[in-house]
Amino acid sequence: MRAALRRRFWASLPARLRLLRTATVSLAAALVLLLALAAFAATDTWNAVAGRDAPRTTSAADLDLALNDMDAQAANILLSSGDAGQGRLKTPYEKAVGFYGDARTAISHDLRTLAVAAEGDRTDERTVESLTDDFAEYQELIGRALENDGRTGGKTAALADYRSATDLLQSQLLPDARELVDSNDEAFNAEYAQSRSALSAQLAAVIVLGVLLLAVLGVLQWYLARRFGRNLNPGVLAATVCALLAVLLGSQVLAASAEDLRAARRDAFDSVVALSRARAIAYDANADESRYLLDPGRRDQYARAFLAKSQQLYGISHASLSTYDAGLDRTWQAYEADHDDLGFTGEFRRELDNITFPGERAAAEKTIETYAVYQRDDRKIRALLAQGKEREAVEFCMGWEPGTSNAHFGEWMAALDKVTDINRAHFTDSVDAGRSETTGLLPWTLGLLIVAGALTVLGLRPRLAEFR
Repeated sequence: MRAALRRRFWASLPARLRLLRTATVSLAAALVLLLALAAFAATDTWNAVAGRDAPRTTSAADLDLALNDMDAQAANILLSSGDAGQGRLKTPYEKAVGFYGDARTAISHDLRTLAVAAEGDRTDERTVESLTDDFAEYQELIGRALENDGRTGGKTAALADYRSATDLLQSQLLPDARELVDSNDEAFNAEYAQSRSALSAQLAAVIVLGVLLLAVLGVLQWYLARRFGRNLNPGVLAATVCALLAVLLGSQVLAASAEDLRAARRDAFDSVVALSRARAIAYDANADESRYLLDPGRRDQYARAFLAKSQQLYGISHASLSTYDAGLDRTWQAYEADHDDLGFTGEFRRELDNITFPGERAAAEKTIETYAVYQRDDRKIRALLAQGKEREAVEFCMGWEPGTSNAHFGEWMAALDKVTDINRAHFTDSVDAGRSETTGLLPWTLGLLIVAGALTVLGLRPRLAEFR
């Protein structure tokens, strides 16, 4: 058997040339197929990242934020409305009513988006269904609270309804919303890990097949020079150049695509998730201030809740509300002296651990500096209330004039949005770069490989014709 195969494929010079030609064309075809499949897979990956994985995670985070905002604005409406309109704080009330409507609209939109994203995942489908039902009940409770608040002497009944609503929010709506953030983010992470693994395997396969192709072309060139007394075969030489360019270009595209995917997920989107969580926590903490002023019977509970959320944002070991500001100043000064000295935890630490892009560190630092101002405002609100100056505390908490707590909260959110926007922009840039490399460069790679195979055939034709 071996002897028969040797006579057919290697015993004669034409047989050896045909075998080397077949090996070259087969390896080039295998590379074309591999890179074409890689291109389709990469296109699907980028479409999934930009059109499904990232949007459904951010939609869940947006829902978390909008729920907190809606509840905060409901508290603000009750806090600023006066007694059936008597003694109303006009600007805070009107702004709260407007923001309340905006948040309710955003929640409805996010629930519809998440319902579509959850199709096929029974766990997420049940979570979205539960959220939708609980949100309907929540709206009914808030509607009743606002209706009671519109009647003279109805504040007590309104507060009871608001308590029921905010308890439902904290026990059902927010945990479900955060579960969706986590489950969608985990799904994105799983897709990311699988895609990165596939790209690594494809890159290794391209390198192996490319080395084999170049080796066969090298052997073929050497064999032609040795047997026919010519230094170089122009067709095979051109085929070798095309193959080398194709292997280098294909490897570069796959490596760059893997790096773009890492940058999109790890450098950019990890920060987007952390900052989106921070924004939702911030709105919930801000709502706790309004709840603290609105509901004297639960002030201790809401003070503890505010501190817990502050620790989630910027965690300081063993801090209380009375020691938190000093701890924040101490740890922040240590960080400013040495950026590796991060003596705090929380979502802001998570962002500072992932500084990647130009301008990101300055924007993140500005966020924490404005957060510190807001924290000091909180202590002022509590001090005013302790002094019996409830009206002044409410006006400072809900005012929009420069120097008031709401104005400082707005500055904090603007700074947080800026650092988030930096990461969102680089996420988009990484996605666009990955798509561009896949659709723009890989077709050239495939063309070079096809040309390499054709040039090999054309280059050998005159030599094989000599044996006819």
